[in-house]
Amino acid sequence: MPFYHLDAKLAQDIVNRTMKIIDSNINVMDANGMIIGSGDNKRIGELHEGALLALSQGRVVEINDAVAISLQGVRPGINLPLRVEGEVVGVIGLTGDPDLLRQHGQLVGMAAEMMLEQARLLNMLAQDSRMREALVLNLIRNDELPSSLMEWAQRLGIDLSQPRVVTLIELDSRRQGADVSMKDLQQLQSLLTIPDRENLIAIVSLNEMVVLQPALNSHGRWDAEEHRKRVDNLLLRISENSQLNVRVSLGNHFSDPGCVARSYSTAKAAMTVGKQRMPNQSSYYYQDLMLPVLLDSLRGGWQVNELNRPLTKLKAMDNNGLLRRTLQAWFKHNMHPGATVKSLYIHRNTLDYRLNRISQITGLNLKKFDDHMQLYIALQLDEE
Repeated sequence: MPFYHLDAKLAQDIVNRTMKIIDSNINVMDANGMIIGSGDNKRIGELHEGALLALSQGRVVEINDAVAISLQGVRPGINLPLRVEGEVVGVIGLTGDPDLLRQHGQLVGMAAEMMLEQARLLNMLAQDSRMREALVLNLIRNDELPSSLMEWAQRLGIDLSQPRVVTLIELDSRRQGADVSMKDLQQLQSLLTIPDRENLIAIVSLNEMVVLQPALNSHGRWDAEEHRKRVDNLLLRISENSQLNVRVSLGNHFSDPGCVARSYSTAKAAMTVGKQRMPNQSSYYYQDLMLPVLLDSLRGGWQVNELNRPLTKLKAMDNNGLLRRTLQAWFKHNMHPGATVKSLYIHRNTLDYRLNRISQITGLNLKKFDDHMQLYIALQLDEE
């Protein structure tokens, strides 16, 4: 059996194109001698014994009127084997007087084989593209790859031992005011493949795409700043070459097993937290949001309720939010009194009074590291 399958759609395409060049009915038969493409629709599905001869003998078979009478489903003409990489995959037949068609037969056969080869190459490229996407989706979702995908990675020349970091790209359909089309995603995918930096790209959903970039630079080091610049350049290229509104988040780099899946999780979490806290920004970095991202995983658990208990008391007694704003400014300036009072335009005694009041309400001693850390974490969890 041939390694390449000649389908009916391609067969009819060959017929349609060829009949624009030559004034003769064309039939295309598959590897079993069945007519799967023809200028005469009534003949599709018939067994062509002339094609069977060409298939079994691997040569051109000419059929005149006398021979045609003795064969089933055959009219006078020429039948030429169609080869792909030396293997016979089907037959193309020209209906008519063999003496008149002989000079055109080889040219028609060559043209048909060129179409087959082009289709085979496109099919291989499409298959490779699908397997690359399947590989990426497995990498971001699982700690280990099935052996079949590891073999595909080797075939595609992808080094799975190379450390990678995940960049998550989200198309903002809310800002675009309409659903994102597959055409938009494909346009974005094209932008991401140029220039080629050994990135692995996959469409995860109708509004999400991931890019797996080599994590280390040419010196074998992780350089977070270099990746930030790449994100900035990517956003610039997207704005210059499309009308798409996107957000981008960069995950963390890990070097142990399951590192890609973990990097994706950090990019996903950074995107979620970043949109909550900085909705007007278009890029978010796990390194900048590490603590709130890690704390975000606690939401919904009893631990959050315990951490929030002192802050809940403060909020109940702080109707205008003055004490919370003071506390936030104090933490923002690393608990430095001078910088805090300057930012709030208050006197140092006023700051001391407010901090003492916070301690009284919450029952926490802000001079103790554990106590002020609990309040800091509670404030982080309280931000939306």
